[in-house]
Amino acid sequence: MSSINNSEDEYSTKKAISYSFASVADVNAFQMFSFLIFTFYFAVVGLPVLLITIGFVIWSFWNAINDPLLGIISDRTSSKWGRRKPYIIGALGPLCLVLILLWTPPIGSSEIIIFIYFMIMIFLFDTFYTMYSLNQTSLFPEIFTNVEDRAKANQFVQSFNIIGLIFATLVPSFFIPQYDNPKYFSNYTIAAIVMAILTLIFAAIFIKFGLKERKEYSQDPLSAPPFFKALKMSFKNKAFRQYVIANFGIWYVFGIIPTIAPLYGSFVLNIKDSFLISLLLAATFIVAALSMVMWQKIYLRLGVKNGLRLGFISLIIALLPFMFVSDLIGGLIAFICAGIAFAGVLFGRDMSMAAIVDYDESMSGIRREAGYYGINALIIRLTTIAIFLTISLVFTSVGWAIFTPENVTPEIIFGLRLLMFLFPALAMGLGLLSMSFFPITKEKYEEIKQKIESMHSEKREKTRI
Repeated sequence: MSSINNSEDEYSTKKAISYSFASVADVNAFQMFSFLIFTFYFAVVGLPVLLITIGFVIWSFWNAINDPLLGIISDRTSSKWGRRKPYIIGALGPLCLVLILLWTPPIGSSEIIIFIYFMIMIFLFDTFYTMYSLNQTSLFPEIFTNVEDRAKANQFVQSFNIIGLIFATLVPSFFIPQYDNPKYFSNYTIAAIVMAILTLIFAAIFIKFGLKERKEYSQDPLSAPPFFKALKMSFKNKAFRQYVIANFGIWYVFGIIPTIAPLYGSFVLNIKDSFLISLLLAATFIVAALSMVMWQKIYLRLGVKNGLRLGFISLIIALLPFMFVSDLIGGLIAFICAGIAFAGVLFGRDMSMAAIVDYDESMSGIRREAGYYGINALIIRLTTIAIFLTISLVFTSVGWAIFTPENVTPEIIFGLRLLMFLFPALAMGLGLLSMSFFPITKEKYEEIKQKIESMHSEKREKTRI
């Protein structure tokens, strides 16, 4: 029994890397969507910003049901393949297909037809993406069971996340010479096909070598609460309540920066080459990857709560140059500074959620990762409403409700600057305030860890491991 336990519990670099391929596939798909969906439908297809905003608001209501429901269903699943594996494998093919179809609206049709197509595609994309994403992320606290192993594994996970971000920002630029030019409409489809293939390859590596579920949790679905009770239990968890507010701020920033970056690069920094714009974002992510070792040490020293708070403060300061830079060199410096701070916030996300799941298990006796990740996914999607309402408000206020590249005023330039700094800084301030009330301190987590280790030993005995 001991040797099996040690084998499953023991940290290894191979285990961390194998699991991390799931993140590359995840980020590769979602960040292409986040990075280019607005620019494509606004600047290339010509859909008014108001219709795009309405579409994402409606989409978010669907997420209010879809995301937590998929998470709770996963927690209650008991099959010979496990709780997570059937959904991860089942979602992958449709996700890759929809990733391509997103960029093939019926050009030449009426605005309403294009809007309906847009709505159907983003609904399908989110459904299959959530099915894949929340199940693979739910495995992180299950595979890596203590804070030291999670910190080491998270360094690989976040570095692989950044590889996915680099692919999502750089690869499309190889096929799309100018992101906001309608004549490159068909190039988006070619780029999407390549991205779908990459997503499939990375996910297949994860499924083959990194998809592992613990036997001692196999009986947890029998005790998992029904939908509404699970929601109530999740929101009774103070740590989770504080974290989802902070995570709302995180995903608001991670959503609005890449969404606005193509237009910011084109009209504020006067860069017309899409590859150079993508290179700025890639520089951010490369610097973030190099900064992970530093942030790992900070989190181990300060704990999750104070580590994430420091990340928020760093990012507020790092985004300030976007209000002033006006050329390629200045933009490069600004994006590099942002990368150092981005790493601190990225590193804290999964560490925080893992601590919350452990905290919940110490009180309830069962693991409910997917339930939490499902509700968390809902909060992430709600940021989309905030993002596009912000963009719509700013663009309408500065006279850019319809894309007119030949008539870019100083007010439009100022609006783009505000979208890159002021609104993200406010979101980070919200996260900083919320994490100040996060109850899981470094000392508190040590108590939780001891309690759940005892519970896991009992579960192993019951499953005869």
